[in-house]
Amino acid sequence: MRESIKEAARRMRWFARSVIGTETYHRPTARIRTTCVGGLPGEGGWVLHPAPLRADSVIYAVGVGDNIDFDLAIIREFGATVHAFDPTPQSHAWVERQDLPDTFVLHRVGLADFDGAATFQANENPEWVSHSMVHASGRAPEELPVKRLQSIMSDLGHDHVDLLKLDIEGAEYAVIDDMLASGVGVQQILVEFHHRFPEVGQEQTDRAVAALLAAGYELFSVNGRGEEFGFIKR
Repeated sequence: MRESIKEAARRMRWFARSVIGTETYHRPTARIRTTCVGGLPGEGGWVLHPAPLRADSVIYAVGVGDNIDFDLAIIREFGATVHAFDPTPQSHAWVERQDLPDTFVLHRVGLADFDGAATFQANENPEWVSHSMVHASGRAPEELPVKRLQSIMSDLGHDHVDLLKLDIEGAEYAVIDDMLASGVGVQQILVEFHHRFPEVGQEQTDRAVAALLAAGYELFSVNGRGEEFGFIKR
């Protein structure tokens, strides 16, 4: 898959930051066929390995917000059902205004490393829908429902997940730890790491990447900002 000029420039800046020690550069460990679904890399699109995906694949897209271009592209290109997860009422209201196929299924719950309720804060920009369990924005907190990945899979009757997309505003680190500790079967993981948040930092991303590689995943894609990663378990 070829990069856009903008994405290539981002990658060069990321590499330059790694040379001077302000960021770690992660090199893919696997060379496999990839495609970008839902837009350009780093601009709403996600790079994935398409070969295993088909109509009966189990696909979880966690973090809806107000952009489901990826979800709809998965439905169009593979004929699959997308189970989408987001606990925020603002996102629910946005989804309800869309004309969506039956194969887009919204679950009004977030993903965490425990079952119950979590404290979320809205983005600093009131026009943005995203909420975070990790990043302190100064906005009024909300208590919203969350579940562990294995609990969600049990509820839905799934014994594996073919593709898991995580864009959960800094909560991905705890979710990945819980997923690996529980041994649930996830074949392909697309994740946006939020080490840019001051509460997180690059070390957490480095640790999460190392843990996934140690668990048998291979890194096949990193976008030009060094934030969106693709992993596959061979």
